[in-house]
Amino acid sequence: MLRILVADDDPHLREVVAFALTRAGFEVTEVSDGRGAVNGYAAVDLVVLDIVMPEMDGIEACRQIRAKSRVPIVFLSSRDEEFDRVLGLELGADDYLTKPFSPRELVARVRAVLRRAAPADPTPSPLPSTLSVGRIQLDPVEHRVTVHPDGLNSGRVELPFTVTEFAILKALMGRPGKVYTRDELTDLAYGERHHLSDRTLDSHIRRIRAHFRAFDLDPIETVHGLGYRLRK
Repeated sequence: MLRILVADDDPHLREVVAFALTRAGFEVTEVSDGRGAVNGYAAVDLVVLDIVMPEMDGIEACRQIRAKSRVPIVFLSSRDEEFDRVLGLELGADDYLTKPFSPRELVARVRAVLRRAAPADPTPSPLPSTLSVGRIQLDPVEHRVTVHPDGLNSGRVELPFTVTEFAILKALMGRPGKVYTRDELTDLAYGERHHLSDRTLDSHIRRIRAHFRAFDLDPIETVHGLGYRLRK
């Protein structure tokens, strides 16, 4: 049974969310603030994190969790402001819901994020076990992205990709040079029935670019009016 940690200072909302997730077959742990989330994330498979909380808000909790872990994070917020959505995603959240929301939609999004985080199916895939483009390598089985920091003869450094960032990069590396529209990348990363705004995808692309910037790499090219492609 997969374990979900729900962090929200509203006990009624926690009860509603916990009930929906429990009915869907998850084991749920509840905490009332960001500090509880930071203390408990290591024991669960996904964190549902409210933004506005006492003691420590969700933004700071996400920042501290992401410094140590790639555990999937789904943000909740009562404020439908673009700044909050973009900041949350750029800190490494995998998805974002604005209150009020349907518990059924939350369950669907939690399941979608967990599917992306699950180990690869052992069934043979048309893609090679490891994808390599220039100094970048992606291992779909071990869910690792590594880079040669000083040329192909140097050792590899692992980068802290979230499950959503990993899914987007995997799609781009599967066909280097192919231009993917935003809709195509969203379908590949989230599933065809998962509708996200262009700004959400753009936030994830910025995060991917930021991972490589420290190594003087900019592997993703923006094709204005069309979408994105990975440079060969």
